Amino acid sequence: MRAVITVIGKDMVGILARVSTVCAENGYNVVEVTQSILQDLFAMIMIVDISNATAPISEVSDKLTALGDSLNLKIHVMHEDIFNSMHRI
Repeated sequence: MRAVITVIGKDMVGILARVSTVCAENGYNVVEVTQSILQDLFAMIMIVDISNATAPISEVSDKLTALGDSLNLKIHVMHEDIFNSMHRI
């Protein structure tokens, strides 16, 4: 099972490290990362393997939302099945 994590906001040092730390603390394995910086806007998409998660996706989503709020970023977590259903043409 996998999940998609998106992060958008003003660029600053340590965004990838902080999001990855929350993932690691909850048994999420980062499989793929793409990030881009457009002027001062940071955008990142992470694919994480949640097969060995130690916390439910709702709890990790709440933790990442709180992290985003503290850094003035928008962080969203979605199970891959839901993501694929929403973006299917």
